[in-house]
Amino acid sequence: MQISELKLAKDLIRKPSVTPKDAGAINLLAKNLKSIGFKCKLINFKNVKNLYAKLGKNSPNFCYAGHTDVVPPGNIKEWTVNPFKPTVKNNRLIGRGANDMKASIACFVAAVSKFKNKNKNFKGSISLLITGDEEGIAINGTKRVVKYLKKKRERINFCIVGEPTNPNKLGEMIKIGRRGSLTGRLTIIGSQGHVAYPHRANNPSNALIKILKKIKELKFDKGTKNFQPSNLEVTKININNNADNVIPGSAEAVFNIRFNDRHSSSSLKRKLNNVFRLLSKSNKCRFKIKYETSGESFLTKPNKTTYMIQNTIKKITGIKPKLSTSGGTSDARFMKNIAPCLEFGLVGKTMHKIDESVSVSDLKKLTKIYFLILKNYFNT
Repeated sequence: MQISELKLAKDLIRKPSVTPKDAGAINLLAKNLKSIGFKCKLINFKNVKNLYAKLGKNSPNFCYAGHTDVVPPGNIKEWTVNPFKPTVKNNRLIGRGANDMKASIACFVAAVSKFKNKNKNFKGSISLLITGDEEGIAINGTKRVVKYLKKKRERINFCIVGEPTNPNKLGEMIKIGRRGSLTGRLTIIGSQGHVAYPHRANNPSNALIKILKKIKELKFDKGTKNFQPSNLEVTKININNNADNVIPGSAEAVFNIRFNDRHSSSSLKRKLNNVFRLLSKSNKCRFKIKYETSGESFLTKPNKTTYMIQNTIKKITGIKPKLSTSGGTSDARFMKNIAPCLEFGLVGKTMHKIDESVSVSDLKKLTKIYFLILKNYFNT
């Protein structure tokens, strides 16, 4: 049986799987995989559906990882089509998830179906780890499935995460690592009072402004061989005060740091806490801080499989892809705990946008790339 990447992409987009809602996307994918011989296991944690599907039993095990959940469509009236009724216009497939990343999943499944038709007795196994919790808080998806697979002693020898890695053209970029992500929720506690009597109060906003200025001016590093410089951005400032003549008792801010391999989340926490402690004390305030680490920085050292994939992409696209660590976080931060991995998928220009779309021609090329990667990996 030969699966069409365009048809499967359309079928997946029709499932309105806005994270963490599944809407039947995982079952649809499992049905298609079973039709070409995969054994499928649903691994569900709380309200999140996950799938681990495998073709074959032997080593090596080549894995594809991805997600069927999508971000909300936003104002549907701004779309030129219904975001969950996929439409092809001017050689582009339009729909929520077309770019990030249902179409990439469809390309891999189509590639596997073609590979199996031509190589019925290949030596090894092919697996897919698909989650419904990548666009959300990412607690009950790939993170927990990886722990489950490790407990079951399931071996994965190499993994491609199918995120849209290319900035403008298919073939431009492979991701071999990512910066870490640390979010801080800071509260400065002063003393509430009347604005006409500031000596009887202690305005926490004064300390908060000084602290935010200080941490924004911190020079964490100049970047490393494989990573761009670490960067901190303040994302929220809030003073919950409904009266204009009252000095508030507390002030809050949220910030995020994307950090490279010069740091760990622990080392950054220590550095930041020293600033909070010093400036809050000098302003006679107290502070509370809550941190959330969505992932540490990591780098998958390129090996022969990495270079094989790089050369395969060049053969199809005519472009030698750059090995990069740019961008945000992805489920590769969990997959790297169980196998060497890299990320390669479609062009990411329209991901999360109104009229998210992908080139139909790119779908065909990506299927060819994934097929040749399997062929080269298993030496068939």
